[in-house]
Amino acid sequence: MWYEILYQVLSIINYVVLAIIFVPLLIQILFVLFSWVKKKTYPKSDKKARIAYLIPACNEESVIYDTVKSALENQKYPKELFDVFVVADNCKDNTAKLAKEAGAIVLVHNDPDPAHHMALYPLKYGVDHILSLHKYDMIIHLDADNHMNDEFSSLMNDAYQSGVEFARPYEGALNSTQNFYTKACTLFYTFDSRYGSRVRERLNLAAHVNGSGAMMSTKMLEKCGGYDSKTISDDAEFNFNRMLEGYKGHYVEDAIVYEDMPSSFKDTLNRNKRIFNGGVKLLKTKLLQMLLKFFTTGRLSYIEMFTSYIFIFLSFVVATWIPLYYIYDFTFVSLCAYEIIPTTLYTSAHYMSILWTTLWAIVGVLGALFIFFGILQGVVLVLINYKKMGAKSRKELLPAAFLFPAFLFVYVITLCMGAFSKKPGWDKIARNPKNETK
Repeated sequence: MWYEILYQVLSIINYVVLAIIFVPLLIQILFVLFSWVKKKTYPKSDKKARIAYLIPACNEESVIYDTVKSALENQKYPKELFDVFVVADNCKDNTAKLAKEAGAIVLVHNDPDPAHHMALYPLKYGVDHILSLHKYDMIIHLDADNHMNDEFSSLMNDAYQSGVEFARPYEGALNSTQNFYTKACTLFYTFDSRYGSRVRERLNLAAHVNGSGAMMSTKMLEKCGGYDSKTISDDAEFNFNRMLEGYKGHYVEDAIVYEDMPSSFKDTLNRNKRIFNGGVKLLKTKLLQMLLKFFTTGRLSYIEMFTSYIFIFLSFVVATWIPLYYIYDFTFVSLCAYEIIPTTLYTSAHYMSILWTTLWAIVGVLGALFIFFGILQGVVLVLINYKKMGAKSRKELLPAAFLFPAFLFVYVITLCMGAFSKKPGWDKIARNPKNETK
């Protein structure tokens, strides 16, 4: 029957989809299995670089004063060797005033073009200004809510003096224990810090340098013409640009930046809309270049980066093709197994066997993934890294590890919603101004 042939064709397509999904999933499994490797550290250096901290801020009066004050007063680094720059971008509040009172060098950036209302443009403006001063060795990008551990500047300096021009820190959370969303988000983003980034560094793969705390040498920035990104995922794009030019990102694990995690479904959706929208643009322009670079150079960093970012789109497939196919699969096979519709290619007993084999396979695979990825890796993260994650005790975060599979479901759903959303703007997540660095 024609519907039996259709079933066979769709089954083959499904096997191909599952094989594609398995590749980045396998890499994540390998990160967990090799997470026991010793972290990389850089030798202490007596030579000190000049550092410019750069903070783009749009209407951030609730947190900017504490962020600047913390950066200027809590770093165990010569005070005369670093400054904090705040770019007050199209602000309608007291962001500029409070930043200046806290000790920052304030740059006011007003751009009426709605298409430019994203972090990219104040960042570019700030980088260009700092480079024009010719007095700093590195620029470190912070968000308006970020706090750092007191050794952050020294640790980045040690890396820089060892020849590193591009690096990321460990990402912790200011509000990790606030609610279900912040606890789960902390686990999600800590996964890459503790597992992915450490293993990449030890295997000599390029780090994913994006987001808060990214260090960029001014020498590298001058060579590449400044902050040359063009999309809403500017940090990921900048990382791609540098990799394609041959620069290698590094990971400074003991340098920790703490940031506000999304504390609601809305905040999670806003963040994931930007991720998906920016990822689409990267797919069109950079991801295929990354794949081609792997085939022309043989460097594993390129294929690892490609598979990591392509997982954004595979999440969409997981949330659409997978459920739709298996609803169809169970419906069709059940109809054939119980002889509700006639069959010619196979007997009803054969279809009954397929039905139960598929059912148990799905239960087994989902169960293993939920236990391994959803629960086990979360429990291990909490046990070994709860302080870096921003918690005072393990018990504050441990319950979240058991609820982590539920968050992964929410995360995939918000990514899919981002695929159908209009172009996102610079929508900040809800701030928690009373939080302090742990």
